[in-house]
Amino acid sequence: MADTQFHVRRVETPAGPLALVTIDNGEDHTKPTFFGEPALRSLEAALDEIEREEWAALVLTGKPFVFCAGADIKEFTAPDLDAARAAAGSRAGHELFARIRALPCPTVAAINGACLGGGVEIALHCSARTISTAVRHFAAPEVFLGLIPAWGGTQLVPKLVGAETAIRFNVESPMRQNRMLDANKAFELGFADRLLEPAEFLDESIAFALELAGGLELERPDHDLTDIAEAVRKARSRLDETVHGAAPAPYAALDLTEGAASWSLEDGYRREEEAVAELLPSQQAQASLYAFDLVQGRGRRETGLPDAEPRKVEKVGIVGAGLMASQIATLFLRRLEVPVVISDVSEEIVERSVASIQAELESQVAKGRYTADKARFLGSLVHGTTSYSDFSGCDLVLEAVFEEIQVKKEVFAALEEVVDDDCVLATNTSALSVTEMGSELGVPERLVGMHFFNPVQLMPLVELVRTAETDDVTLATAAEVAKRLRKRGVLVKDSPGFVVNRVLTRMTGALMDAIDHGTPVETTDEAILGLGLPMAPSVLLQMVGPRVANHVLHTMHEAFPDRFPLSPTLDALAEGSDPPAPLADEPRTAEQVRESALEAMADEISRLLADGVVADARAVDTCMLLGAGFPFFLGGITKHLDQTGVSERILGRPLAGVETAMIGDSAAR
Repeated sequence: MADTQFHVRRVETPAGPLALVTIDNGEDHTKPTFFGEPALRSLEAALDEIEREEWAALVLTGKPFVFCAGADIKEFTAPDLDAARAAAGSRAGHELFARIRALPCPTVAAINGACLGGGVEIALHCSARTISTAVRHFAAPEVFLGLIPAWGGTQLVPKLVGAETAIRFNVESPMRQNRMLDANKAFELGFADRLLEPAEFLDESIAFALELAGGLELERPDHDLTDIAEAVRKARSRLDETVHGAAPAPYAALDLTEGAASWSLEDGYRREEEAVAELLPSQQAQASLYAFDLVQGRGRRETGLPDAEPRKVEKVGIVGAGLMASQIATLFLRRLEVPVVISDVSEEIVERSVASIQAELESQVAKGRYTADKARFLGSLVHGTTSYSDFSGCDLVLEAVFEEIQVKKEVFAALEEVVDDDCVLATNTSALSVTEMGSELGVPERLVGMHFFNPVQLMPLVELVRTAETDDVTLATAAEVAKRLRKRGVLVKDSPGFVVNRVLTRMTGALMDAIDHGTPVETTDEAILGLGLPMAPSVLLQMVGPRVANHVLHTMHEAFPDRFPLSPTLDALAEGSDPPAPLADEPRTAEQVRESALEAMADEISRLLADGVVADARAVDTCMLLGAGFPFFLGGITKHLDQTGVSERILGRPLAGVETAMIGDSAAR
């Protein structure tokens, strides 16, 4: 990727010369610009040039479709990174951006495209900001990455938009899976002074800068920050409910935000430098950056996926019309916009499913995402049925029926009677053997697992399950469909529980063992919440359903009885009966439970890697981040296990870099 540069162009105007500064890396619009060391050196040279002359105004903008995507995070994971280097990077930005702020002429940041992190902060140092209605990504994601806005963002945002908005922007939105603002919202909240259409955006931004040069005074609300301490206190309480103190960055950002009300800007700069010096080299930040690298790799080719040409999928079938199946059918309909056939054993169930799909389409209209015509068109593509014959002509049929191996085998046997030989057959099983499901198929090569996660619309992961029989075209088709559904498909070998349920069930086993031996549920919840997971295990169990959780445990127990013992307590919950008396009166502390859960996960991950279920530990972490909602600051889970020494203690080695022998492309089979 080419280095980002700051190009200065002199524009003659009736009011005098205007400096038009463009942030560009010389590449097409798909390659965003970032602030790395070369970019900061280029900005320094540009400022040297600008400060030698007198200007009527300055306009700072980006190349087409991109303003600036922030700092180059590749520099944040350098081997020689330490507190001094982290502080120096923050200081360099402060010093350069302060020079923009100190220019004697009006300065306008013309935000023409994606504006993130350091891009927001350099814009905040300008006198004013314009923003194009085409902008879809305006955010400060630093806290999401275990950092803080360290180029003035914690100090300038509260003064510009007020305490509540600053807290949402700098802390709460990034902690909610990095939520971003679009141009309209950014303008509404006061981040920009003018909202302009794309066609004449730059010309109108220059005209605005010249109006400021001519004496135009901006009307902005005067934000009273006397209540900032109370706003921060409430935000800290909300934060405690989600990360439970496990992630230091958002708390540091709140402290800095509160200080902005009383510190000088120079004082605030120094506090940001101190904070980033402590945070950037920390385990949490390094884990977050590792996790971000995994998750943002949507354009990368997943390890092991074949080069085969996928089949065209122009008609889809879904067997099953329960909640999960209906969610999957809706996703296929909205993303692929092809005919979808959904079936179940009774008309009533099918009608209820079709009605729920139609209701979801109507909700998209209410939200302004679809026109009424678009919703009607998509609704016309859905066909409910109780007959397998309606699956004739489908290019892919996915079953999402009850987790019973014999039921699934009967479904596939019935499908083979009506679909063409090249129709891909897929299963959404969460733990059962895909190989066993296909054992009686006439064409087992066309069977693949596509395991979605609940809620389907929100969870980005699909485990793509390959058996020893699955052919390259089938797997390539499933991978392409996952991509079209805007999901991250991760290749896994057919194995009990695959990745997410195998690791989670092993963790849950440690918790249930503690409960079975007299540990209160509140203690086991505290143990896992202390890791920073967003939901208590007891709450998650109720959401999943004890029967489902117990079914998965029994499936894993059949495969690995020594490592997945059955739980009397979970058996009772699944049956709806009262919990039994503890096996022994041996209550454990939250710390003991947490350690046993971490050790169990380390052991199980090492075994699934040895079994070749996935290519490497990075694939495990991708699955846990996107399928189980594990937080970035744990780096999925293997990063945390390696950082904290659990892997070394249990396995004698880190999990990172472990080679596997998974079923990948045909050459490896």
